[in-house]
Amino acid sequence: MSKLEGNERWKTKMIMTEHVEQYEEQQRENPDKMITMEERTMVRDLILLPYIDTMVSKSLKEIEPSSNILKRAYLMAGQAIQRRIMLDTYQLQKELKQRNIRVLADEQEEFLVYYKIFCRGYQERFGLTRDVMRTEISLRLTKYTAELGAILKDHLK
Repeated sequence: MSKLEGNERWKTKMIMTEHVEQYEEQQRENPDKMITMEERTMVRDLILLPYIDTMVSKSLKEIEPSSNILKRAYLMAGQAIQRRIMLDTYQLQKELKQRNIRVLADEQEEFLVYYKIFCRGYQERFGLTRDVMRTEISLRLTKYTAELGAILKDHLK
């Protein structure tokens, strides 16, 4: 029986040094159970992809009533990006499931969005600021657009 079991005082916000030592020892003994940076990046991407999909959907809805002569090209490009987002989402979900990692929305504050990560028996709280989310979404949309442009460029050669 560890020092924490059967002791209700562990529920307070204070952490005693022996508890910190126990936690660090537990991490040293089971490093493969903790979430890696690669997995953390995968979780971040999985969180951001639905936001990107929503933004692309809104953009497509704005284009539909337009009388722009390139409307059809814009719609096709947007739909291609949405398909890629769905494929990436599916692949990330599959990979995280294989690694025994689950992500659940937790709470939202004014500038932060929190998620719970359940990773191989451990639970962790993961937060993203809105500024970081905007930046990452912008980078990811730029990447999708560049990929689509490269495909079109190769096809038109």
